[in-house]
Amino acid sequence: MSTAAELFLAEVQDLVDQDVLAPGTYQTYKYQYDKNLEPRIGGLSLMEAGTPRVSGVIKAIRDEVGAASAKTCKSILTGTFALAVTHGALTANPVREIKIRATSAKRLPRALEADEREQWFDLLRQNEPAVKADLIDLTKFMMATGERIGESLAVTWRDLNRETGEIDCSHQIQRIKGKGLVRRRVKSSAGDRIIGLPPWALEMLRARWTPGTPLDAPIFPDTKGGFRDPHNVQKALRDARRPVGSDRRQQLGKTLRDHRRSAGLTQNQVVAKLGWRRTRISLIETGRVRLTGEEAATLADTYRLTRTARATLLELTELAGMQSLADELEWVTAHVFRKTTATILESAGQTPRQVADQLGHAQTSTTVDDYFGRRRRNPEAAVHLEAALRHIHEQDRDTSPEPEF
Repeated sequence: MSTAAELFLAEVQDLVDQDVLAPGTYQTYKYQYDKNLEPRIGGLSLMEAGTPRVSGVIKAIRDEVGAASAKTCKSILTGTFALAVTHGALTANPVREIKIRATSAKRLPRALEADEREQWFDLLRQNEPAVKADLIDLTKFMMATGERIGESLAVTWRDLNRETGEIDCSHQIQRIKGKGLVRRRVKSSAGDRIIGLPPWALEMLRARWTPGTPLDAPIFPDTKGGFRDPHNVQKALRDARRPVGSDRRQQLGKTLRDHRRSAGLTQNQVVAKLGWRRTRISLIETGRVRLTGEEAATLADTYRLTRTARATLLELTELAGMQSLADELEWVTAHVFRKTTATILESAGQTPRQVADQLGHAQTSTTVDDYFGRRRRNPEAAVHLEAALRHIHEQDRDTSPEPEF
């Protein structure tokens, strides 16, 4: 199995080198094979790895790691066994009949409603790090176009046609191991598209232009004028959703940090002891998330607090538990902006094919199943992206004359 998988991964790398597959494909496959497949199945012979054995491995990965990893591992095994069949080592592919059923119900797609869009931009405007990270204009651009975050960061001034208000969305930014940030064409013909900007979005981009800027420079650059790392922008968005909380929440975090240190425990030790997510203790101690009464009681037990200290901690937890705007929007991710675009257009009466073309989807089923945020039509929704988002743009608009290109 390990020999066959090595040959399959070499073929994937060859397809990456030919620019048939995205560079991230090989990295993902190699990571998943090394982590989840090699320890479970790498030492078996091809004849030993029959359908029941392989099915059990994939289901174990699904239950222990997650459905997404299980699907990727199934793809790796499918390709590996197909290669074995091609070379005559097997007569049939044992993965063909295996089905992966998720262990939990699929979450319905969710988009930002009109009032939630207002709240999101209010949250960004009040957050100085978010303003410095240029998240306001970037979020507007993503909603105006439906572009993915890597595509948005790859757009240069040369891609913008200021006469027609169209923008070329044929590239994306990716971080490739050993190469750093790479600007490359999108992987599918459906993703290689021209998008018409709402007039307010063109106004926003005009206002960002500085005479003398190279046309090959990104519209949304880093502090040095180069391309931004999508991972860093994702982190900035997470921080915007989880800003440092109220004075009471910060006080609670500091109190818990002091109790933890007095107990002689590190954050990692507490996480391992309680089975919580790796970042949970850090977020609590920096005041970025709300602490429930049950969690506070669990931590009080873990830190072996006295009765008085425990009562004080629970009282402070209750006072700090008032929900903030960031708490209400904690579910928002960069992909939600893309789903918001799809939902606005669907509500305006555009067909699934039109929305799929805007998002760069080859199949309309992907658009309908995963991107429409409402389960039924809403005739009163904004009729197009201009009407839906212009008023938000106007709140930040600089009334000074726009510079000429």
